[in-house]
Amino acid sequence: MLVTSKTTATGFDEAAFAELLRIIKIRRDEFNANTHIPREVVDLMKTAGFYRAAAPACFGGTGVPPHLFLERIERIAQVDGSASWVAAFGSANTYYAALPYEAQKYIYADGPDQVFAGGLYPAAPAKRVEGGWKVSGRWRFASGCMGADWIAVGIADEGVNQVRMAVRQASEIKIIPNWEMIGMQGTGSYDTELTDCFVPDDWTCLRGALPIFDDPLYRYPLFAYQAQAHAASNLGLARAAIVTATEMAGGKKLMLGAARLADRAYFRTGLARAEAMLQSCRLYYYDAAEQAWNTIIRGDELSVAQRNALRLSATHAAHTAAKVIQLLYRITGMAAAEKSNRLQQLLRDSLVVTQHAALSEVTLELSGGALAGEKLALGFL
Repeated sequence: MLVTSKTTATGFDEAAFAELLRIIKIRRDEFNANTHIPREVVDLMKTAGFYRAAAPACFGGTGVPPHLFLERIERIAQVDGSASWVAAFGSANTYYAALPYEAQKYIYADGPDQVFAGGLYPAAPAKRVEGGWKVSGRWRFASGCMGADWIAVGIADEGVNQVRMAVRQASEIKIIPNWEMIGMQGTGSYDTELTDCFVPDDWTCLRGALPIFDDPLYRYPLFAYQAQAHAASNLGLARAAIVTATEMAGGKKLMLGAARLADRAYFRTGLARAEAMLQSCRLYYYDAAEQAWNTIIRGDELSVAQRNALRLSATHAAHTAAKVIQLLYRITGMAAAEKSNRLQQLLRDSLVVTQHAALSEVTLELSGGALAGEKLALGFL
C-alpha cells in the first residue's frame, strides 16, 4: 500500500519536518551515546519525506530537486550532525536506480519510503554461480544501517574496474556495531557481514551505472549528488557553531576586569570572518546545484564545467565550513574546551565529514585536473 503524504511543493511534509527537528534536539545526546539513530526517528524522517525524495516517480517518489533536498539536510545538521548524515541517505535511491525494474518494483511494493544503507568497501571477491553470485565478506561504514530496509555491499566483478553492488533486505545482513569515532558518533556506520549468501543477478548493478528511469533527478550526476549530501552536514554544523559562539559573546567573565567576548576585537573580527566564509562557500555550493538542475530541466546536457563545479563546490563547502568551526573554537576561549560546550561536538563532527572519500583532498586534485583540461576521472563525474 502506498503511503499517503501531506507533501508541499518542496516535496516535504512541513509539520512532520518541524516535529523531526524537535525530536532530534531532545534526543541528540542519546544518539551519540548509543552510536546510532533509532528506527523510530528514521520513521519520522520517512514521514517528513526524506526517503521518497529520490525514489522513482513511477513508484511514488517525489523527485525533489537536489538543492531543495540539501537545504533540508543542512537544517537538520544545525540541530545534530549525525541525524543529518542519516537523513542525507534519502538521496541514496539514486544509487539503486540502476537495478533492474523487477527488483525495484519489489523494493517499492509497500511504498516509496524505503531506507537504503550500504558500505561497499573493501569489495569482496564473489563466486559466479548460475543466475547470480555467492557472496561472503565484511564491509565497512554502512551509515544508518540500523534503520535501513535495504543494504548494499560491494563485490569485485572480475575484469571490470567498478564495484558491483549487491542489494539485500536488511534482515539478511549481519550488522556489527563497531562504530567508534571522534565525531558523527550517532550515524551507526557499522560493519556489515554476509556468509555464503546467494544474490541473484537482478539484485546487483555496477556502482555508478546509469539509472533505468529518465526522471530529471536521475540525470543529475550521481557521485556529485552524494558528495553534496555529505557536505550539507558541514554547512549546518558551521551555522550552529556561529549561533553558539554568538550566544557565548555576552556570557560570564571568568576573571575580574576581563572583557566579555563581545567586547574583544579579535572575537568580533573572527565572528565576522566566520560569517563571510560560510556565506561565501554556501552560495557557491547552492549556485552550482541550482544551475545544474535548471540545465537538466531545460533538457540540456550538463557541461564538464558544471559537473566539475558540483564536486569542487561540495568539497570546498565541507572544508571551509570545518575551518569556520575551528576558527570559532579558537576565539571563544577556555569555555569552548569544556565537554558540555556544544562547539566540542560540532568540531568533532565537522572533521569526520572532511575525511570522507567523496570530500577528501584528492577530490581537489581531480577537480584541478579538470580545470586544467584533463578528462574527468571515472567516479568523479
